[in-house]
Amino acid sequence: MGATLYMATKGVSRKNMSSFYLAGKGLGPLLLFFTMFSTQYSGNTVVGYPASAYRMGFPWLMSVPYMIMVIVGYLLFAPRLYSVSKRYGFVTPSDWFDKRFGSKTVSLVATLLMTYGLLNYLLEQLVAMGQAIEGLTGGVIPYIAGVIFLCIIMFIYEGMGGLKAVAFADFLNGVVILVGVAGFVILSFANFGSLGEATKNLIATAPAKVQVPPITTSFNWFSYYILVGIGAAVYPHAIQRIYAANSEETLKKSLIRMSWMPFATTFVVFIVGIIGTQAFPNLDRMASEQLVGMMANTIAMKSTFGYWMMIVVYSGVLAAIISTTDSVILSLSSLLSNDIYGKVISPGAEEAKKVTWGKTAGIILVLLLVLIAWKPPGTLVEIFTLKFEVLIQVAPAFLLGLYWKGMSKTGVLLGMLSGAVLAGGMTFSGVKTWHGWHGGVLGLVLNIVVAVVFSLAFPDKKYEQDKTEELFSQYAD
Repeated sequence: MGATLYMATKGVSRKNMSSFYLAGKGLGPLLLFFTMFSTQYSGNTVVGYPASAYRMGFPWLMSVPYMIMVIVGYLLFAPRLYSVSKRYGFVTPSDWFDKRFGSKTVSLVATLLMTYGLLNYLLEQLVAMGQAIEGLTGGVIPYIAGVIFLCIIMFIYEGMGGLKAVAFADFLNGVVILVGVAGFVILSFANFGSLGEATKNLIATAPAKVQVPPITTSFNWFSYYILVGIGAAVYPHAIQRIYAANSEETLKKSLIRMSWMPFATTFVVFIVGIIGTQAFPNLDRMASEQLVGMMANTIAMKSTFGYWMMIVVYSGVLAAIISTTDSVILSLSSLLSNDIYGKVISPGAEEAKKVTWGKTAGIILVLLLVLIAWKPPGTLVEIFTLKFEVLIQVAPAFLLGLYWKGMSKTGVLLGMLSGAVLAGGMTFSGVKTWHGWHGGVLGLVLNIVVAVVFSLAFPDKKYEQDKTEELFSQYAD
């Protein structure tokens, strides 16, 4: 990490927001691909997904196509958004809202929704680190020590060289993730039996985990495809990766390569989870969250070779968590500095002051998340789902706003608010799904309907429509 940060901070300006938060918009094909990959496949993928496969069985196979759907989500708007972002020098997602809708209220509401999503994402990584360390060490190192360890790493990345540092770190972390995941599944076969043996064991002990699921589960699959496919594509740090590409061709190449990665990661950890049902049967809901650490600890104790291979695997787990964390903390800092401090609290502030304020506010919020992570509010996948329920409500502002000239600021604002209220209301009242459909997806449908109806009923003023026409004519060329 030290060598990576040393290389990355060369020539990085902490006084220029584009340089600090977007690496000067100069990421090439290799760095862009790895920073997108390492950010997309987080600690939840390596620690939480095997635990979900353990609890659900083969129905969790749907986690592979929903990660592919994320690329579909990107392709719906990323090339066009890149074009307009390059023309107008965007730094954060709300720069698009400012340019397209010209409303401080729209930008502020969208920023708050995205900030909520990022804070949930950071909480997810803190919990993943704690679970991984406690499980791997057999409880010798307690859960909270892992949480605090990741918190310290967050502060180091926060104070260093911005996206350039993150991109270099993500390149190395991405390689470690791939090597670690591959080594883990191979040693899992060698120590706990094959996938076929684990499947036979499930047929005998828990046949529901192998059988064709009920129709409600199928609805839940489709709901996940929409929730994750669109929600993950509008992560603030994902949007900023789009901005940071050095060309549209580089962006498209990176997305094409990303479409293959679910088979090398999500599918592999799914297999690990199924094998884990035979290795550690009858774990309860929260105990299963430490499955990866327990499996790694068992392998490490059997031989010297297994011990050193588990060091590599553990490095992969850490890499997955850290590579996502560094991106999220950087994006959170940019939202706080540029969109909240620079546009609401102190308009016209110097860029160096905005960067400093954003980093400081980010550190304070991380400390608050550590307190929440002390007693996590749910499993990793539950926290993972929770952030999408609200975050996805900003999607119509991109998906409709980039292609439909008639979308008005009134429509997009009321749409976001209505969708967020429905999704948030279901979430915090304990109603996770309705006939298999997530509150975030139901909120998205309501969001789109409200946005369209109110855009038609309350169009923007003539001069605002003229600005939209001019904007569309420029990036449509």
